[in-house]
Amino acid sequence: MNKAQVIDKTAELVKSFLAEEKQDRVVNYEDPAALSARLDLDAFPDGAPWPQIFDWVEKYLACSVKTSHPGFVNRMWAGANLPSIVGEMVTAVSNTSACTYESAPVSTVMEQYMLDQMLDLVGFTNGEAQMTTGSSNANLLAMMAARNTCRPRVKKAGLFSGKPMTAFVSADAHYSMEKAANVLGLGTSSLVKIPVDSRGEMDMEILAEQLSQAEQQSSTPFFVAGTAGTTVRGAYDPIEPLLALRNQYGFWLHMDGAWGGAVVLSDRLRQRFLPGIEQVDSFCWDFHKMPGTALICNVFLVNNRPHTLGRVCSSGDDSYIFHDTGDNQVRDLGAVSLQCGRRVDSLKWFLDWKFFGKAGFARMMEHELDLCRYAEQIVRQSPRLDLVYPRRAFNICFRYLPEQADAGPFNLALRNTLYHQGISLVGYAQNSDGPFLRLLLASHDLEKQDVDQYFSQVIDTGKRLEEEH
Repeated sequence: MNKAQVIDKTAELVKSFLAEEKQDRVVNYEDPAALSARLDLDAFPDGAPWPQIFDWVEKYLACSVKTSHPGFVNRMWAGANLPSIVGEMVTAVSNTSACTYESAPVSTVMEQYMLDQMLDLVGFTNGEAQMTTGSSNANLLAMMAARNTCRPRVKKAGLFSGKPMTAFVSADAHYSMEKAANVLGLGTSSLVKIPVDSRGEMDMEILAEQLSQAEQQSSTPFFVAGTAGTTVRGAYDPIEPLLALRNQYGFWLHMDGAWGGAVVLSDRLRQRFLPGIEQVDSFCWDFHKMPGTALICNVFLVNNRPHTLGRVCSSGDDSYIFHDTGDNQVRDLGAVSLQCGRRVDSLKWFLDWKFFGKAGFARMMEHELDLCRYAEQIVRQSPRLDLVYPRRAFNICFRYLPEQADAGPFNLALRNTLYHQGISLVGYAQNSDGPFLRLLLASHDLEKQDVDQYFSQVIDTGKRLEEEH
């Protein structure tokens, strides 16, 4: 097969997959051993012909989870927007790294444009920004920036001198914060997790007490991270009390908006969930989650601290790759990144932004919130369902109520049955009462009838499981 024939065959398989991505089962589940046998991964050890290559492609697509399917309500992302899929295809074909301007001129210009758009959107002035590999990476960058700002000599001298430093996050903050404390040499014991209140928000009184206690123990409170949309309950830590504490203690205030930060795209939702966001020191969120851009698409923004990223990240080797132009403009984005090679993510982001526009994305966010309200109403009105936590924003935590069985183990069995039978794929979490289901309506293609069908399938499957046992 020549190159044109290979591309044509690939397009044929992709079109066939897309035509059925919302039909039938969400996944044709097989256990790992059966799937491995079906794929026959050891075949053709000396090189496979194109028909075998495409056989693996067909099996990959046939056995993959259909993330655009209405039954995929498992993760904080779902099927990708079509403009971003086009962007992914073009970047794969052009195959370059967005580390230097000379190797990726269009990507560099587009990324700078989009970063400027986001800084302006959030209201950050005299700031800078970067696309990263996701909010875990962005949270690491935020903590690193805070550490190096608090201790300017740490990049060269390390943490072997000076008094201890303490970071503070919600008890429900993402686990990447703990990873960041480990990677940065602070130690996880230097990360204080503040309990949450009845709303799932960081308890500000306890935070204030812990900040004071740290100072009394001769430790520097250098970093506090609020969460805009916690992973389980979807809670938003209040920004204005955090700003007041920052003014008192002088720490770097970061907001991790990986999940819920996209509400900044809607003026109405921004005012409701993120008042004061324009005053924090840094902010990140994922365009690949609720906005629907193809994975991965994250932005990390720094407020009113120009050249921070250049000071924090190693500039790299200018003897062979990064060549300073002398005009104080960053053209080689890899020079202010933790990475060397950088995947081109700006094209898909740019195409999505131009296709939908801010108004279109705002409608998406508002539509998804309306669906979450609708889902909460169904749970509250059904005698077979129970709302585990009051809905704060986009997360619906609920249980099926079996008549006799223990609700926790039963709900885990129910969730796995839905998954293995290809009916739906929903996440689960746990509290002191055991497992419960965590419904995430991340796809803006969903409508109320899809939500109706989902809960109908949950209840019908639950009743059938009860009858079988």
